[in-house]
Amino acid sequence: MITAKDLYKRYRNTVAVDNLSFEVRPGVVTGFLGPNGSGKSTTMRLMLGLDHGEGETLFDGERFSSIRRPMNRVGTLLEAKPFHPTRNARNHLKLLGSANGVSDARIDEVMELVGLGPVKRKKPKGYSLGMAQRLGLAQALLGDPKILMLDEPTNGLDPHGIHWMRDLLKKLADEGRTIFVSSHLLSEMQLMADELVVIGKGSMLYNGDVDQFVREFTQSTVVVRSPSATEFAERLEVKGATVVKGSEGELVISGMEIDAVGHLAFTEGIELAELSRRSASLEEAFMSATGASEEFVATEPPTSATQKPGGADHA
Repeated sequence: MITAKDLYKRYRNTVAVDNLSFEVRPGVVTGFLGPNGSGKSTTMRLMLGLDHGEGETLFDGERFSSIRRPMNRVGTLLEAKPFHPTRNARNHLKLLGSANGVSDARIDEVMELVGLGPVKRKKPKGYSLGMAQRLGLAQALLGDPKILMLDEPTNGLDPHGIHWMRDLLKKLADEGRTIFVSSHLLSEMQLMADELVVIGKGSMLYNGDVDQFVREFTQSTVVVRSPSATEFAERLEVKGATVVKGSEGELVISGMEIDAVGHLAFTEGIELAELSRRSASLEEAFMSATGASEEFVATEPPTSATQKPGGADHA
């Protein structure tokens, strides 16, 4: 269990983390979300005592700085390439593991686990970003910890690597470990995470179940197709539903649950070729929840006065 209480950090006139409190439970993957500049990395550093601030974080009842062999309790990945420039990858892990009683066999085991066995004798300064992320994960797993804190672990991974990372973290959670992971890949987070901590401008926006987050910040719709779409749309609107007409007899309905739509079609004698619920995505919920907290807002590029239709410039 991770318990964070009243975490606070100020940089001069800017509050980076504003009294955050939350728990990360074992046995589930907890996603940590927020726009760029929202304070996610600063929060993680505060939790580990790497930044000075206020508040307290306990890992199974202890501060990180009080744990005698922290690598055996809490595995962390905060940056992709914090490696010694002259050591090979295996020796880099051996150096880190020596103070925590990690065996050579365990070092080889985790390097195979993350797919770096064939290149463990190479210097990581020549690794790609994706390989560096795998080595960082190997470092986090070195002491076989029960708690993992990972900041953007899929950054730089190809689609196969992202799929592998997702399956690995879910497997580790199924073993009863506590997984706290940040990511901007919301489609992956929707597949991987069970619970969420969502922040904006350093403040808590949401803490709880993923599905509840989507329901709270979006509206699901009901989709029907019918040869009597126009007639059915009128009946739905009389009942207070909002209806958007599509092609080939499709209606997208909001403001009415799927059971009520089906019942209305039955009682009115309306033939339906399709009746389904269309749920919103985590990305849609995230955009809705954090829109007011976005720090870096881009503007639309200006349209050139000399630009002609078709995209060609003419003198």
